[in-house]
Amino acid sequence: MAEAHVKVFKDLHELSTSAASSFVEIAKEAIRERGRFTVSLSGGNTPMKMYEILGEQFQDKLDWSKVHFFWGDERCVPADDPGNCYGQAKGAFLEKVMAPAENIHRVESELEPAEAARRYARTLEQYADSPLAWPRFDLVLLGMGDDGHTASLFPGSPVEVDSPTLPVVANYQDRPARRVTVTQNVFNDARNIYFLAVGKSKAETLRNVLNGEYLPGVYPAQRIRPSDGTVTWLVDEAAASLL
Repeated sequence: MAEAHVKVFKDLHELSTSAASSFVEIAKEAIRERGRFTVSLSGGNTPMKMYEILGEQFQDKLDWSKVHFFWGDERCVPADDPGNCYGQAKGAFLEKVMAPAENIHRVESELEPAEAARRYARTLEQYADSPLAWPRFDLVLLGMGDDGHTASLFPGSPVEVDSPTLPVVANYQDRPARRVTVTQNVFNDARNIYFLAVGKSKAETLRNVLNGEYLPGVYPAQRIRPSDGTVTWLVDEAAASLL
């Protein structure tokens, strides 16, 4: 199992600039070698700066017609809701790089979570890299919550799963969750996984995830252990302060 690499940056802007450059480098290599680049995007606040940089500085640096966009998780809200991960990425950069509509593989978030999860598993299968039932992603972007969750794999959720996607409907932090998540079964087949984590509030959890006991039920980010890929943590100085 590959060891995780950790890259520490001064702040979110420096981190995001580096992440955007790496995104384009990995994409170019994938297109050169396999004719397409498959990426699983992350929602939330942390990747937004990277998306904005891609949209503003890299429109002409990549053949975006050969990029296929997927999502690691999604909130089951309309696409124009501020919390919708697809909607966030669309406004930040997908529209700006003129990504072809047929290359954007969003979760049908207007559906109930169970049906949306079933349909997204079928979407993944349509772009599968044999013998897998899903793409072997060239790049997976993930975040980590203060509690160690990643995508919508939350503490206490089942560690052993046999499906590529799951509906997430249990209460989480006293709020009912209505989400779809891709599982570690898919993420762990990726060629490259980038975790983006910033802020002092992540420092203790990051230390435990990287250097502590293996407790995948407590820290779902520890479930991301690719069999034949690399994991890179891009963190700011605050998040890295206890490493």
